[in-house]
Amino acid sequence: MSRKTRNAGRTRAAAAPATSQRTSDSFANFQARLGWGTDNQSSASQYTLTYQSRNRIWLEAAYRGSWIVRAAVDAIPEDMTRAGIEMSGIEATDISLLERDLTTLGIWDSLCDTGKWAQLYGGAIAVMLIDGQDMATPLRVESIGKGQFKGLAVLDRWMVAPPVGEVVTEFGPDLAKPKYYNVIADSAGIPRGKIHHSRVLRMEGDALPFYQRNSENGWGLSVLEPMWDRLIAFDSATVGVGQLVYKAHLRVISIEKLREIIAAGGPALAGLKGQIEFTRLAQTNEGMTVLDSTDKFETHQYSFSGLSDVLIQFAQQLSGATGIPLTRLFGQAPVGMNATGEGDMKQYHERVKQKQERKLRNPLHRLLAVMSMSTLDKPLPDAFQYEFRNLQEMSEAEKAEIGKNKTEAVTKAVDSDLIPRSTGMKELKASAPTTGLFGSITDEQITLAEEQEKDAPPPGAGELSIPGFGAFTSMAGSPTPTGDSFFTRFWKKRWH
Repeated sequence: MSRKTRNAGRTRAAAAPATSQRTSDSFANFQARLGWGTDNQSSASQYTLTYQSRNRIWLEAAYRGSWIVRAAVDAIPEDMTRAGIEMSGIEATDISLLERDLTTLGIWDSLCDTGKWAQLYGGAIAVMLIDGQDMATPLRVESIGKGQFKGLAVLDRWMVAPPVGEVVTEFGPDLAKPKYYNVIADSAGIPRGKIHHSRVLRMEGDALPFYQRNSENGWGLSVLEPMWDRLIAFDSATVGVGQLVYKAHLRVISIEKLREIIAAGGPALAGLKGQIEFTRLAQTNEGMTVLDSTDKFETHQYSFSGLSDVLIQFAQQLSGATGIPLTRLFGQAPVGMNATGEGDMKQYHERVKQKQERKLRNPLHRLLAVMSMSTLDKPLPDAFQYEFRNLQEMSEAEKAEIGKNKTEAVTKAVDSDLIPRSTGMKELKASAPTTGLFGSITDEQITLAEEQEKDAPPPGAGELSIPGFGAFTSMAGSPTPTGDSFFTRFWKKRWH
């Protein structure tokens, strides 16, 4: 036997156990046709690719025609941008200027719209509008002059077309993403042409694996696609229940020889129609039903019991599909004994917080770097940080307690000469969005306190008395005698 034959035999022998090995990771009974793969109706079920994300008209029709679709798309982006951010690591006056421009330039509204269209279509971009610069060139933040940043222009995925094959190759968060975006929409407010990726803030819908993302031209998945069947089920159920209202009270008239009357037509059928119309008009609260003695009149009422449970089940499934609690999605109060909805809202706020960190932090940091050059005329320091504000509104009692603790801590630090008085004023003003206090402290008052601190003697300055030599005034750590004694004149001549 040749070596080749022996090797082939060993290969088949090694492969044989693998082909005959049985697995038992699921239950199946072929005799009873129970379990997967046992020729039953359940085994014939499978998941198919529907590609709703590619059909812009379907998505827009659903967004415009169904309030629940609109709520499912809008809720999370609105909450992601609702409370704003808390900045630190820069002067309080600089924070005030940045917050002013965030409001006056409509930044939060633009970021909210970008998130909405990313949810609906699977992706969107916000173009940073920098006056006097070519959008096709890479953005150099240090080249931005004061007042050059003019806001954001929001473009959804169908308004731009990333060139195929031109992707970012530099290592970083933009790796493998489109290098340019070609504006193809008319009346977009931006001239047609290329926009470099460094000038846009990109947001995507739900994440997709590599090959599916490529099939969507690099964009994500519309949030409506995975829940499409649940949305249709909910709207179908609510519309169906509405149609039943018209049949809640059915009236039936049994007419002798009706078939012959219809077949004869002419005056007989016209008389029948006149009788029915007369009966319908007379059936009011004060009217009566007049029939022939051989006719028969009956009413049938429909019972709506159980329909509310069906609607609630559909609503709960839709809430689970969107990740939005019923209290937020439907705007209804929680039901049930001792139900407050606090647990559901807490989980929802954690979900929003997660999306803020994953989808909004990186674009927002890039935007703040641009705004710092335009608003403050200087780059952000390395110590700059920001956190998204808590979505859960605090009660007045909680705000008062936090304000009290904050004020006491700042006051003690100022009294102990740990921080200057102007710094304490900045800290109290920075806490105003949380505590609701000290928001009336103006920048002029802080500047005045800083000037007074420059003219005042340093901490520890005061009179020091030495026996036999009179009083001393401590300046900059060196005792200086006061008065007009011999020692005083000698001190000043010798050291001053």
